[in-house]
Amino acid sequence: MLRNAKCYSTNSTNKKGKSGNLGLIMKALILVGGFGTRLRPLTLSVPKPLVDFANKPMILHQIEALKNVGVTEVILAINYRPEVMLNFLKEFEDKLSVKITCSQETEPMGTAGPLALARDKLVDGSDEPFFVLNSDVVSEYPFSELITFHKSHGGEATIMVTKVDEPSKYGVVVLEEETGRVERFVEKPKIFVGNKINAGIYLLNPSVLDRIELKPTSIEKEIFPKIASDQKLYAMVLPGFWMDIGQPRDYITGLRLYLDSLRKNSPSKLSQGVHVLGNVLVHESAIIGDGCLIGPDVAVGPSCVIEPGVRLSRCSIMKGVKIKKHACISNSIIGWHSTVGQWARIENMTILGEDVHVGDEVYSNGGVVLPHKDIKSNILKPEIVM
Repeated sequence: MLRNAKCYSTNSTNKKGKSGNLGLIMKALILVGGFGTRLRPLTLSVPKPLVDFANKPMILHQIEALKNVGVTEVILAINYRPEVMLNFLKEFEDKLSVKITCSQETEPMGTAGPLALARDKLVDGSDEPFFVLNSDVVSEYPFSELITFHKSHGGEATIMVTKVDEPSKYGVVVLEEETGRVERFVEKPKIFVGNKINAGIYLLNPSVLDRIELKPTSIEKEIFPKIASDQKLYAMVLPGFWMDIGQPRDYITGLRLYLDSLRKNSPSKLSQGVHVLGNVLVHESAIIGDGCLIGPDVAVGPSCVIEPGVRLSRCSIMKGVKIKKHACISNSIIGWHSTVGQWARIENMTILGEDVHVGDEVYSNGGVVLPHKDIKSNILKPEIVM
């Protein structure tokens, strides 16, 4: 049970457990990271992985997908508010039959250091590979394909890569097309060397842990290049969509891609009706008034009240929000238990934190509003409202 879970810190003296060989039980480590500053003001209320995405905490999408391929234990590598995360996920541990624990950093450990810190929990007598994920990545999570590919090539590590239109903005993974073996990494190339970038989803053999010291280390810049130089690193091109949703504009783009994926793979989960335009996800407990037009690319969360005549497009409406008559919201995120007044207009990546109340006929052009505020006057240009 989670209430008995322990958090291991960088100054811990815990010894390796003696549970023995657990057979073919697969484990996963999710890099939860730090303060989620790019998603403020939402992360002022909850840690970033608990921010709702398509009506459930973003980390829950990952845990459910891991469960579907047989993962029985998920370790959260975390350095910020671990008790909030664990208490929230306790109910899902029982519901999904997945053990959820944390490995807590007392100092930032980068993207590889947390693996060394959680070594005993990851290996635990098993030679099976384990997953590593960045917590703010959304995709169709093709984990079964990743397992098959990893076991076929006989290498030490597999990273998922995704194709991008402008590779000069990223670190590019150069690989041998026929086998998928990674040859090298090129950071923000000036000339075209490829269009595949690291997608933040890995399957690693336990031997990778022997390469990582217990200190702040980057898995992308320090560990993977060494494995590639030994010709033991492979890459699989991720099918379907991919997005890092760690900042608002990418969050909204990720919502569009996710809903489009639902349309292709699970269309019954999307809402239908005369008030729906395009891909829309409405929680069954939400109330939609007459004469509304909702969509495309909208998620309406639990216990929301959308009054008559409201127009919503390209936005996320979180739990307990009330949108009053004839309001118009586009390209924005409305945080939990907020209210938008009659005839109000919210647009251009406006982000309302938890419990924000926008008055009637108020206009917001890109306002970022901290929690528990009343907005009674227009926000005419993008600014932070303290």
